Amino acid sequence: MTIQWFPGHMTRAKRQIEDKLKLIDVVLELIDARVPQSSRNPMIDEIVGSKPRLVLLNKADLADPERTAVWSAHFRALGHEALAIDASSGTGVKDIPGKARELLRAKIERQLAKGMKPRPLRALIVGIPNVGKSTLINRLAGRNVAATGDRPGVTKGQQWIRTGSELELLDTPGILWPKFEDPEAGYRLAATGAIKEEVLHIDDVACFILQVMAPEYGNVLKERYGLTDLPEELPDTQSAAEVLEAIGRRRGCLAGGGHVDYEKAAGVLLRDLRSGKLGRITLEMPDN
Repeated sequence: MTIQWFPGHMTRAKRQIEDKLKLIDVVLELIDARVPQSSRNPMIDEIVGSKPRLVLLNKADLADPERTAVWSAHFRALGHEALAIDASSGTGVKDIPGKARELLRAKIERQLAKGMKPRPLRALIVGIPNVGKSTLINRLAGRNVAATGDRPGVTKGQQWIRTGSELELLDTPGILWPKFEDPEAGYRLAATGAIKEEVLHIDDVACFILQVMAPEYGNVLKERYGLTDLPEELPDTQSAAEVLEAIGRRRGCLAGGGHVDYEKAAGVLLRDLRSGKLGRITLEMPDN
């Protein structure tokens, strides 16, 4: 399966980023801490090149904290600084300017040695749709300067935003790469809300997530949905569909004749995942 979804404004955003890169001191790459690899755009590596980069694992309040620590170490091993944050509550956000300055310490020291007064750092903030860029910008700025929403594609154009005396941010629309050769990445992004639901069948997404969660978070599923005989592994879609059917029956997601409405059951599961009602879940690890 190949998923293609690359709206025109994303094509323009890629070109605009490349045009503005010479003005940028540091890149703030915002990813979803629940799906750190799937929510990284491989095009970003190509676009921003060797610019100093701070990887921000957003929505860390919804992610497994032990796994977030592993991911942070993984990104540092790749040569980037990493910081777990939650833009909605503000957790970790106040540390971003300091971390950015650490990445540029040598450049700042050279400026000071020349008697230059360091200007605010110019940061490019990048990330896929619905990863929380606008929420983060508003938190850094201390005011509502960027549109927010719980759906992908809210930000449509670039804008420079002053955030106090330390940072100037260049916001960009979220960019998804042109197509997903790996269906698992697409399913993970759909589960967390980065891809519009009409792009994929919601029950297929739910079955995939059940397969991912069963080995590590099986007890969470049992407790939340009253499942008594959940296998430790769901080896195929059929076995996952049987679990989804059981969830549907427990939650009253029934159609005519007493049959389970799989789309409704899938909606229950995905809403619970996105809202944190399933607890703190991370759906992938570096060694996956």
